[in-house]
Amino acid sequence: MPLGDGSSQDAISSNIGELHTGPTYQATKLKYGAKVANKQAVAISLKKAGQYHKRPNALKLMGTKL
Repeated sequence: MPLGDGSSQDAISSNIGELHTGPTYQATKLKYGAKVANKQAVAISLKKAGQYHKRPNALKLMGTKL
């Protein structure tokens, strides 16, 4: 199940659809539920498109050092 390249909305939608047909999606859906499986498919597709950004670390925002 290779994912397509590109950052357009069509490429992202196509990749999400491709992930929804795979066995990993079905296993995640059974184990954690459909909501988590959908979030995972979207996150993978956005990361492949180069549009995924991690949430900033709250400690860095507050200037706290460990």
